[in-house]
Amino acid sequence: MGRFHRLISTCLGIGYTPKGGGTVAAVACCIVWYVAGAGGNESVFIEVTVTLAILTLGIWSANKVEEEWGKDSSKVVIDEVAGMCITLLLIPVRWHYVLVGLALFRFFDIAKPLYIRRMEKLNGGWGVMMDDVLAGIYSNIVLQLIVLTKI
Repeated sequence: MGRFHRLISTCLGIGYTPKGGGTVAAVACCIVWYVAGAGGNESVFIEVTVTLAILTLGIWSANKVEEEWGKDSSKVVIDEVAGMCITLLLIPVRWHYVLVGLALFRFFDIAKPLYIRRMEKLNGGWGVMMDDVLAGIYSNIVLQLIVLTKI
């Protein structure tokens, strides 16, 4: 397994955090997303492009590291970053929406309701990534409703 795939799948080493690496990765993603979009610098094109790149790299790298680390290793946290990016897609970059998005994503990712757990049964990198993708989609839907109702 290459150093590149370890670096990508652990999100520059965040996955080596002893406990809560997934939460740390999700929080780091929120910070970067907020800073990048602060001051009205939001760009749908960039958000979608970055999210798709993270998703693609995540599937590829999670597939590669699974050979050494086993199925869905806790060191692999790029799935949380992809899910968090999906949560925040097309949401105004405001600190309170980012925090609510983080809470929603972690809820769906940990509780795994509504077929999320079934996604883990997919093979290789797909199984690692798709449960978080679905958690991100559910979180985004709820967050869109919150934004629409201006809560």
